[in-house]
Amino acid sequence: MRILAIDTALGLCSAAVVDDGRVLASRSDPMQQGHQERLAPLVSEVMSEAELAFAGLDRIAVTVGPGSFTGLRVGLSFAKGLGVALNVPVVGLDSLLVLAASAPRCGVGLALIDARRGQAYVRRFEGARATGPSAALTVPTLASNPAPDWVAGPGVGLVADIWPAAQVDARLAGDPVALARLAVGVDPAGHLPQPVYLRAPDAKLPGGIDP
Repeated sequence: MRILAIDTALGLCSAAVVDDGRVLASRSDPMQQGHQERLAPLVSEVMSEAELAFAGLDRIAVTVGPGSFTGLRVGLSFAKGLGVALNVPVVGLDSLLVLAASAPRCGVGLALIDARRGQAYVRRFEGARATGPSAALTVPTLASNPAPDWVAGPGVGLVADIWPAAQVDARLAGDPVALARLAVGVDPAGHLPQPVYLRAPDAKLPGGIDP
């Protein structure tokens, strides 16, 4: 199965092409903003490097959050539009699941994203298996949990002093190759490319009114 994986939900703009587990091309550019301008050229570059026409894709995978409200919508819009144009299924996968799949995993661990305002987006794993859904937790609530064996993601700085013995993987985002490989074994009908928001947006209407 030839899969194009796209991730713009966090601090990277990433794309990869994987064919039956074999990596044909993979690129990731660090950025907090500008995903919209970079994504289309990046996808074109990895497809060219993979020497694969868009018509040769069997599936598209994209992260659905949690993450940046703007960033994840860039990836979702692009992936869904491309899926319609090519008539191929688009699979949406949790950003924290992809983070965990990208990191060394031995024992109990946490994938973490700094959600700002004293919160973290977090998901718990035992080895490769998620033990619950993604959640938004305050740092004190997170700290009340037993110490994990490992932590991974752009939120590890929130817990570095709390669990100093945990193995740390401070990656900015998940590996698009891991995203592609996760997408192989899932049913597209059960993994729709819809954004996952674990809290309301920070944006306000004029006058400070919530949207």
